[in-house]
Amino acid sequence: MKRDIHPDYHDIRVKLTNGDILNMRSTYGKKGDTLTLDIDPSVHPAWTGGGTHLVDSGGRVSKFRKKYKGFGF
Repeated sequence: MKRDIHPDYHDIRVKLTNGDILNMRSTYGKKGDTLTLDIDPSVHPAWTGGGTHLVDSGGRVSKFRKKYKGFGF
């Protein structure tokens, strides 16, 4: 590994949306900085199993279903 080309890897605090704080190692900011998350595993639909409803924005889903009606959609 080449010397002096890699970012500093240090301890930071990560603040989740529910207020919990985790200590992690990262290249983010400086040692002791806090990274505040807007989305984390406690609220994101990919991890919570939510968000499975179909949103029809401007009739796009209806248009798709009408176009491909014979294919079982």
